[in-house]
Amino acid sequence: MKEKRSVYPALWALCAASAVMLSIPWLVPHSGPVALAALVPLLLADYMASGAGVKRFWIWHYSCFVAWNAITTFWVCNATVGGGIFAVLANALQMSLIFGLFRLAKKRLGGALPYVLLAAAWIAWERWYLTKAEISWPWLVLGNAFATSVKDVQWYSITGSLGGSLWVWAANLGIFGTLISLANGNWKKFTRAAKGSIIACLVLVLLGPAITSAIMYHSYEERCEGTAEVVIGQPNLDPYKKFETMLQVEQNDLLLGLLEKRLQEAPADLLLAPETFTFDIVLNDIPRSPSWQEFYAFLQKHRQSDFLFGAATNEIFNTRSAPGLLSYPYGNGWRVAHNSAIMLAPDGRTEVFHKSKLVVGTELTPYPKIFVPLDNWFSGLLGVSGLIARDVGQEEISVLHLSNGVPLGCAVCYESVYGEYCTGYVKKGARFLTVITNDSWWGNTPGYRQHLSYSCLRAIELRRDIARCANSGISCFINQKGEILQQGPWWEETTLRGTVNLNSEESFFARNGDIVGRVCSLIFLLLLALLAAKLFSHKKS
Repeated sequence: MKEKRSVYPALWALCAASAVMLSIPWLVPHSGPVALAALVPLLLADYMASGAGVKRFWIWHYSCFVAWNAITTFWVCNATVGGGIFAVLANALQMSLIFGLFRLAKKRLGGALPYVLLAAAWIAWERWYLTKAEISWPWLVLGNAFATSVKDVQWYSITGSLGGSLWVWAANLGIFGTLISLANGNWKKFTRAAKGSIIACLVLVLLGPAITSAIMYHSYEERCEGTAEVVIGQPNLDPYKKFETMLQVEQNDLLLGLLEKRLQEAPADLLLAPETFTFDIVLNDIPRSPSWQEFYAFLQKHRQSDFLFGAATNEIFNTRSAPGLLSYPYGNGWRVAHNSAIMLAPDGRTEVFHKSKLVVGTELTPYPKIFVPLDNWFSGLLGVSGLIARDVGQEEISVLHLSNGVPLGCAVCYESVYGEYCTGYVKKGARFLTVITNDSWWGNTPGYRQHLSYSCLRAIELRRDIARCANSGISCFINQKGEILQQGPWWEETTLRGTVNLNSEESFFARNGDIVGRVCSLIFLLLLALLAAKLFSHKKS
């Protein structure tokens, strides 16, 4: 027992080292390559614990993942303390379960197979988060570590961000395997040719993707099939005081005043306002909205411009029966809520897109068949319209159009985190992208900077220019290489003017989606079946 406890300090030190190294790319700009070795200390701790016969090693690896999640995403607590704590503990638990499966596999599968299973299972889980999960929080997808190191991952236009996750695992496992062979003496048994091959492969894994990216970066020419002039309005409204200090009409006047100053310099094709800027749009009769009328009147003075703004919208149904499970009781009828992007043209043409990737807790209630009836019953007792979030998103992506017919995609806030989802805009014909968001809920923390950086990855994956409008920052223009060309300040009223290039060519990733995630999911399922067979045969014997 004393021998086992003697390794405890080393285990804690190694797990702490991994937690810190994993966090660095999310906190320090241009430090993505740190992730290529960040898991090595954790793998060494596992190797040491197995050799020393340490039981309940889950305490160490779960603590490592909790620390990583807490260091990088603590800012969620600024918006919701309970949600932030749940996100940290639940996300870390899922990571820990994957690691626990790996440790189980080591007892039944020989050689490198458990490590292959670990990498494949992790990437399969990330893909599940990005596509099918009811409760989805893909913020710490390993490929996102390179969000501020865009010159290293230009090949995301082929693989998407999960290609980065594969790079991280390949590099960490390669370093770990080399260190173990040196530590246990196996390295001395290798021939000179074998040693040379191992070193060459490790160098190729570590440097090959970065060199490939550098070549792609310097050889890629921004595609331009025309341009669009965009003016971004950043009104800088405190979301916690939005309704206490200013009426909607006052907020509208503030934004339109900012835009007016920029339009006096020169006209623009598109005016861009942030997510949920207005709250008075009723979709049954949009032109009756005071905000719509004020924006329409503004465009009569600037008839060369279209106006794209975010709105918390509602549909009203004067029916006895609810139009859907997610409807709120409203008077003698029902209300259906959406987080929408609305495109308004000078001639009054109005297009609407409803956000589909909704934030769990604040916009989306998971497993609504269970929780919505309970909420209806409890809300009825209290005499209120509903206590839990029930926003309804579109079932299928659609694009919006400028008056000249140019299609564009509008990712609303959280949607910009989902790479394969955003390929839907390109497949529908979007020639550039916009992102509208309100990151002010998190305060001056790493959260809004991390969210900004993910838009850079979308620009690379899709090879589309992006105009990003955030309520309090950071608003910016991003080119097809994922470089931020121009950005505004944080927590200040401002406007930005920029030119976006139009592009109709589809990147490999936009055409084919997440091949890395699909292949890794298949590999994981095959190895899981092999592990299950081994466990079953062991029980029978």
